[in-house]
Amino acid sequence: MQRLLLALSVALAATAYAHEAKNNGRKPAQVKKEQKPWGVAGEPRATKRTIEITMTDKMRFSPNLVEVKQGDTVKFIIKNAGNMMHEMVIGTRKELDEHAALMMKFPTMEHDEPYMAHVGPGKKGELVWNFNRAGEFDFACLVAGHYQAGMVGKIKVNP
Repeated sequence: MQRLLLALSVALAATAYAHEAKNNGRKPAQVKKEQKPWGVAGEPRATKRTIEITMTDKMRFSPNLVEVKQGDTVKFIIKNAGNMMHEMVIGTRKELDEHAALMMKFPTMEHDEPYMAHVGPGKKGELVWNFNRAGEFDFACLVAGHYQAGMVGKIKVNP
């Protein structure tokens, strides 16, 4: 029983770190540079390309397919054209599935990782990412119910 409680405490602490309270649209002072299967946080000054992604209350991204070259640092300008909160989270299908399930259980969690942007209605957010690994990856809105409604997209990273 003690091991179970310890494991739950560790899991909740990790979740709290990744989903901190509102930061009023400000990025954290220091971006965590952790290698993920889909890349690593990018340096804004290394941006080679800017891509605007629009999110709507019809639970869609536009565009919903993005192609980049391996090694490119991309700045995403994420525009919420809707009347409700939306977000863009980059990841693998497996990680997004797991995270979406967690968001259904804890719908008020907010994101504070460099591959996530939580954007209020009528606002814009920004995400800078270095795609240093080739492959096909996904992005999605993980606000409770949005992922399940089909608010997803694909990123193809060509070698």
